[in-house]
Amino acid sequence: MTTENEIRERYRLLTKKLIEKKLTITTMESATGGQIASLITDTEGSSSVLKGAFVTYCNEAKIMQGVPAETIEHYSVYSKETAAAMAEACAKTYTADIGIGVTGTMGNIDPANPESSVPGKLYFAIYFKGETKSFCTELSPAPSRLMYKLTAADRILDELLKII
Repeated sequence: MTTENEIRERYRLLTKKLIEKKLTITTMESATGGQIASLITDTEGSSSVLKGAFVTYCNEAKIMQGVPAETIEHYSVYSKETAAAMAEACAKTYTADIGIGVTGTMGNIDPANPESSVPGKLYFAIYFKGETKSFCTELSPAPSRLMYKLTAADRILDELLKII
């Protein structure tokens, strides 16, 4: 398991790379609760790349920020399709080069969506300059909510680095 400091360092390098490439980024985060945006802003100069971010912890918040209600109703809030809609919606709102959407269930069943939540299942999508790639991954049990969020952020970073 990657340590918190290693993940923070990887995000520092990502932010520097985004600055160098003059790429902008935004996030719509549910499961990670803003952790990805926070990791990006830990690096000086991040204001030139992070255009803004949404923490959309409930379904209504996702819909308010541009995720079609039909997507959530048809595929569930925990799906690649919802993650893709989240990534696309935030990128559109902020006119960013990169949009990240992330949803899923960490260590317990979501009482608001019990029929579709599977503990440890994470869905995320990365929008990059007109193309969206969606992913599903399983997270191993973690000792804390913070480590769940950091582990999710690390998995997302692995895929983001392949794309940019």
